[in-house]
Amino acid sequence: MEKITVRQMLEAGAHYGHQTRRWNPKMRPFIYGARNGVHIINLGKTARLFRDAQNFISRVAARGDQVLFVATKRQARDIVREEAERCSMPVVAHRWLGGTLTNFKTVKTSIEKLNDYESKLAPDMAARLPKKEVAKLTKLHAKLMRNLGGLRHMPKMPGAMFVIDPDMEHIAIAEARRLNIPVVALIDTNGDPDVIDYPIPANDDAMRSIRLFVQSVADACLAGAQAGKAAFAQDFDGVTAAADTANVEVVRKPRKRTEEAAVEEVAAEEAAVEV
Repeated sequence: MEKITVRQMLEAGAHYGHQTRRWNPKMRPFIYGARNGVHIINLGKTARLFRDAQNFISRVAARGDQVLFVATKRQARDIVREEAERCSMPVVAHRWLGGTLTNFKTVKTSIEKLNDYESKLAPDMAARLPKKEVAKLTKLHAKLMRNLGGLRHMPKMPGAMFVIDPDMEHIAIAEARRLNIPVVALIDTNGDPDVIDYPIPANDDAMRSIRLFVQSVADACLAGAQAGKAAFAQDFDGVTAAADTANVEVVRKPRKRTEEAAVEEVAAEEAAVEV
């Protein structure tokens, strides 16, 4: 899992915040200064905070939990969708539906409908349906796919949420906090870091900055998942070895009893001869 350098962040424009008149005073500890009416983010602090966020994300993935990627703003949605798919994590990149987490049972029901529509629209099934029915199902499928397609493979609550622009995704963050789901977020100088467990102070508007951090979070997910698999394999090998040892001991015990019986039999024969 590679670390992002300050130079990489500078080249991506991650240090540019919002205009000074649009700032949130709670972001003061992460601001280096101002230039031409724009706040400049302290990338030294960003680098340290992002390492903490990376390590946390990796631990979540290592224990087998999912990280829910959330970014609905225009310049971030395609990047986030692509990287979430690369690391096999759930994603919301179109619109956050209220209750996505707090009313997860209803969302799962909608996903079941989505899967049902998809099976009915399979070529062999669709050929048996009237054209109007196919058109209706296609429209319903497209709507559900747009809103919930990224959640189809999220069978339970995620272990963490990764957000681009907390101001934009305040409803998603509120739901996560209500359910005690840790939040990692790329947050600009106008955001509120108090509602974020792992804030990453950086430009959350520039596509190059967004891509840099989202790719690294996806890499952390992949590294964590790989580490989790390796740990599981090691534990499995240890259990197998212990079981093999136990089996060997079980086999040896009857052999020992057999040898003792043979000795007793020989002793009995010798006693009979002496008599």
